[in-house]
Amino acid sequence: MSKENFEFKTEVKELLNLMIHSLYSHREIFLRELISNASDAIDKARYESLTNTDILENESDWKIKITPDKEAGTLTISDNGIGMDREQIISDLGTIAYSGTKDFVNLLKSKEVKDNPELIGQFGVGFYSSFMVSDHVTVITRKAAQGDKKGIKWESDADGSFTLEECEKEGKGTDVILKLKEDEKKYLEEWEIRSIVKKYSDYIEHPVVMEVEREKDSKIEEGKKIKEKEEEELNSKKAIWLKNKSDITDGEYNEFYKHISHDFSDPAKTIHYKAEGTSEFTALLYIPSKRPFDIFYKEYKIGPTLYVKRVQIMEHCEELLPVYLRFIRGVIDSSDLPLNVSREILQNNKQVEVIKNSVVKKALDTLGEMKKGEYDKYLEFYKEFGRVLKEGVHFDFTRRETIGELLLFQSTKAENDQYRSLEQYVDDMKEGQEEIFYITGASREEVINSPYLETFRDKDYEVLILTDEIDDIVMGTFEYKGKKLKSIIKGDIDLDKSKSEEKKESEKKYKKLIEVIKENLIDDVKEVRLSGRLKDSACCLVAAEGAMDPHLEKMLQSMGQEVPASSKILEINPDHPVIESMQDIYDKDKKNPLIGEYSRLLYDQALLLEGSKLKDPGQFTKSLLKLMAAGAKV
Repeated sequence: MSKENFEFKTEVKELLNLMIHSLYSHREIFLRELISNASDAIDKARYESLTNTDILENESDWKIKITPDKEAGTLTISDNGIGMDREQIISDLGTIAYSGTKDFVNLLKSKEVKDNPELIGQFGVGFYSSFMVSDHVTVITRKAAQGDKKGIKWESDADGSFTLEECEKEGKGTDVILKLKEDEKKYLEEWEIRSIVKKYSDYIEHPVVMEVEREKDSKIEEGKKIKEKEEEELNSKKAIWLKNKSDITDGEYNEFYKHISHDFSDPAKTIHYKAEGTSEFTALLYIPSKRPFDIFYKEYKIGPTLYVKRVQIMEHCEELLPVYLRFIRGVIDSSDLPLNVSREILQNNKQVEVIKNSVVKKALDTLGEMKKGEYDKYLEFYKEFGRVLKEGVHFDFTRRETIGELLLFQSTKAENDQYRSLEQYVDDMKEGQEEIFYITGASREEVINSPYLETFRDKDYEVLILTDEIDDIVMGTFEYKGKKLKSIIKGDIDLDKSKSEEKKESEKKYKKLIEVIKENLIDDVKEVRLSGRLKDSACCLVAAEGAMDPHLEKMLQSMGQEVPASSKILEINPDHPVIESMQDIYDKDKKNPLIGEYSRLLYDQALLLEGSKLKDPGQFTKSLLKLMAAGAKV
């Protein structure tokens, strides 16, 4: 096969340019990423070798070798793992098939990325970090169990293109050869390589080796020193999760977390325990302190790494964690599962269900202990992951009250930077109050002065402030200690049952006017009725009980998604002077055109109050000016 030229996909070109020119600190992570990729390749080969012995190719000593060549100015990272064929190398090294690519590139453009190099690993583009320290990268790879010695050579200068050609390669696996930049030659020094491996890759299960030159006593001439080259292992290869907790320092726990998560921050909490009984397994799990930027993308990889008797079976085992705990990272090593376990087997395996239930309980218990004993630390965690955790209220019916105990909310009874729990809310509920009230919006600032809160504020009822898009979907069907959660911007509200007679009188008084207003707004509103939630405002728009939350509706529309049209309910305040004036006009002349004009003004005002656009701003302005002119004459 002659040499072929290929263009990088557009997003890879931009990514490479940003990585080369924008990331100045922590450049040494390129070695961590390449060692991690090599380790993954060996894990895949070792797993496949369980059912295909041809993959061993007469060698079962898995290893990753680092070869610095000062004369050539190259650093080579080699593995004897699974290798790649032509299609794989084009796919893996030429394209980023990820829906969050644009967001990631934008994040790389931001100033914050210089202090967050872990984003490279989180996003899965670690190989490209090679170009931060090298002018030219060559990849020589051969697929395991291929049957011949033909390999593929990939080369690029990060100039927007790469080349491919066929080559000879003795063994299976991959060699990544970096032609280092002149100012990055320190990565050829033995002490620098040792330091980086110790810092980032000490817990890699496979030996990371390097050939070093040592002075030794000559066996031939006594008293004479000779120089010999030999391979030395640079990493400890300790399966940290199998050690006793008492033998592991916090620093060791933290470094292992950084190794598996590609995170530079220490975790918020470490969970390490051994389960015995119906299912024997060891779990080492971490609750992060910082949220990965891509946690809400569908490609975000969920689940701990699954080992069976220290053999890595899969890197992200989704079957072991529910989606609302997807932020948890770690390792689970089972003694009971078969080595040839597959995803299909995992989905119907009772042992897996036992492990999952144990892990979920341990994680929720740990969060509960944090909330109770380390509230400030828990609050920081919740600000990062609360939006993810609350999904459990919707997805995990059997544990929804336990998850509800962990939730925190902004509230009308709390200052800007303070949060309230459902337990605190219920303890402080008014006598006779049967529901937990909440309001949704983009931010606390947006809703705190909302007209929907007027009666609640007047009667000193607490209202939780929910600002996540999913809140109404998640909380709308939730009950906590027998108390339903109710949105104050949907359905009917009646906080004062003692005034039922007054309400009946008002309904009787305004019945005809309400009918006329409804006729004038027949194309815009589903219903017109008296409000039980307004105190100072004349009107507001509310959704029907069970309708889509307005906050979610606006978000979907802003994303360009079609949202089914739904008519709102216009609520009017029977105690407001404007409504009383409209009634006076109606009593004097039922066909007075002012009633129609005022009806339209009320509706437009209600649209503005809920943050929606006016249908006809020009007409609204004319009507308002007309009203102002009439008032000025009076």
